[in-house]
Order: sequence, then structure tokens, then C-alpha cells
Amino acid sequence: MVSGDKIIRFPTPFHKAGLSLMLTANLLTERVNTVLKPYGISEQQYNVLRVLEGQRGNPINLRSIQERMIYKMSNTTRLVEKLKQKGLVERVICEDNRRMVEITITNGGIELLKYLAPIMKVHIISSFENLKAKEANQLTALLEKIRE
Repeated sequence: MVSGDKIIRFPTPFHKAGLSLMLTANLLTERVNTVLKPYGISEQQYNVLRVLEGQRGNPINLRSIQERMIYKMSNTTRLVEKLKQKGLVERVICEDNRRMVEITITNGGIELLKYLAPIMKVHIISSFENLKAKEANQLTALLEKIRE
């Protein structure tokens, strides 16, 4: 791997693969944030909206959202609050347990996701334009194997 004018040597191919994976993940995250920035949301906020969309109108608590996040260390409370301020989600105190807060996506949040769907599709396809479909499937299989 080349960094600036230096060639970086790795003790094992696994070290090189790990660094390459982290660099690629960071690049993809930066690209997604660039695409989403004009719409006033971050990649993590988009992730929250997608989790809520998957609930099909059923409320979900903060802990369940956190468990489904790509980045488990996200400050879900802060993310939800920012989305609430934008009118994209609602927070409702649970009738059965007043300490529990349940979150639902608003019509505005659903409409934003519908609007973003084709934009994100084009972005994702262009991010992998150097791969053939077969290579993308192989990459997915390898990444899933790492997560086992």
C-alpha cells in the first residue's frame, strides 16, 4: 500500500486487508454524508430513519434503535432529538411505562426517505462502479464471513 511517497509494509496480509477495509468504510461514509448534507441529515440520522421506516408505523424504543444502528456507539438520543427538531420523527412517552420513550417516523420522514431512495441508489451504484455484480457478491460474501 502506498501512503504519500512511502510504501507501507504490513506484517501479514490480514493487517493490509484490515486497514484497507477501514479506509474503504471511511471513504464510503464520507461519500454518503456528502450526498445527504444538502438534505440536512447525516449518515447516522439516515440510518435512524431507515430503522424507523422498517418498523412500518410501529413505535420503537431508543435501545432497539441503538441495537439496529450500523455504528453501535452512536448517541441515539441526540440523533433522535435532532430528527425530532426537523419534524422527521416523533417521541411519545409510553402509557404503560412512563420512563420509556417510543419513537416513530413522521410523514415528513417517510417522504424524505422516498425522495432520497433514487438518489441513494445512484450513489451506491456509482460507489461500486469499478466492480462487476459477481465481484460485488463475492465482496459481500467475504465481508459476511469476517463478521461471523
